[in-house]
Amino acid sequence: DIYMKFTIRQEQLIQPLQMTGSIVERRHATPILSNILFRVTPQQLSITGTDLEVEMITHINLDNAQPGETTLPARKMIDICRALPAETDIEIDVTGGRATIRSGKSRFTLSTLPSSEFPELNELADNLLEFSLPQKELKQLIDNTSFSMAQQDVRYFLNGICMEIGDGCLRTVATDGHRLAMCSLPFEQTITEEYQVIIPRKAIVELSRLLVEPESPVAIQIGKNYLKFTFSSLVFSVKLIDGQFPDYQRVIPINNQNELIADRVELIQALKRASILSNEKYRSIRLNFTENTLRVFAHNQEQEEAEEEVQVQYQGDDLEIGFNVTYLLDALQAVSDQQVKILFGDPNSSCLITCSDQAECSYVVMPMRL
Repeated sequence: DIYMKFTIRQEQLIQPLQMTGSIVERRHATPILSNILFRVTPQQLSITGTDLEVEMITHINLDNAQPGETTLPARKMIDICRALPAETDIEIDVTGGRATIRSGKSRFTLSTLPSSEFPELNELADNLLEFSLPQKELKQLIDNTSFSMAQQDVRYFLNGICMEIGDGCLRTVATDGHRLAMCSLPFEQTITEEYQVIIPRKAIVELSRLLVEPESPVAIQIGKNYLKFTFSSLVFSVKLIDGQFPDYQRVIPINNQNELIADRVELIQALKRASILSNEKYRSIRLNFTENTLRVFAHNQEQEEAEEEVQVQYQGDDLEIGFNVTYLLDALQAVSDQQVKILFGDPNSSCLITCSDQAECSYVVMPMRL
């Protein structure tokens, strides 16, 4: 006969509940995976949610609670807590297989499932490396590359971000086979070997949401097949994608001689306007380069056409190259500089987009046949 009991303020409980609940699948074939684990010690409540790929544990301080553990249906708990008024006390007690939730004149009874059935990700016994960095740096690495991840590609190792640690830098790389994004930061710690891990897409989306305190640190632990991120009151663990990330250095063009420098915002606006009349399925546009002038052409199935002209710094060969305009725009919008530098080869070569002051980010976009 399990027994646990604690009282908590509605506003203390709602956010950790929603965060943990966000990774729980709504209707899972295995009922326990639609539940979240509540673990109570006299001074602390920890709430755990998982979908077997990612796991989130949030911690909240309590006053003299009665210890115990159980699992409760995630969706119903969130809905109940959300529907109760803020600044009220919620009392939860569990006895037998039922949990009673009381607040003011409201009372709810929920079925529980035993905590022993709850699957927790293997703790990182095989901790290979541990380091910490400000949240804003990890966010920068993720935000500058995550848009290039593949979505549901059969090459499952592309459905995520590759993180590398070694030779004095921490780097993230993402590619969907048509474009590639890469971002690096200096890594001060001395490590004996290099590490490369692939973090799945769902975890990346979740991490991006968690990194909300720019100056606060986040600790990262790398295990054989897990990665663990520890925030002040929250632990986020991820099952890594098991696979070999492609040798991305091979696709970064090194002999593109034709250099274009443009005002980033002006270029983005011209591409956006032209894209209105691009083919909806292929999103193709043509770039035409002559001395200090870039012309952008788009047309679609209805024979409609758009044409833009942008003044740029360009002394290279006269060229015409086709690209997917969405890929170009994604890369240009990730750059923070006012001016952007793009290196082109011939009409069949990928272009390389780099920034002048933060040399640590670069983007590769493959051309389209015109």
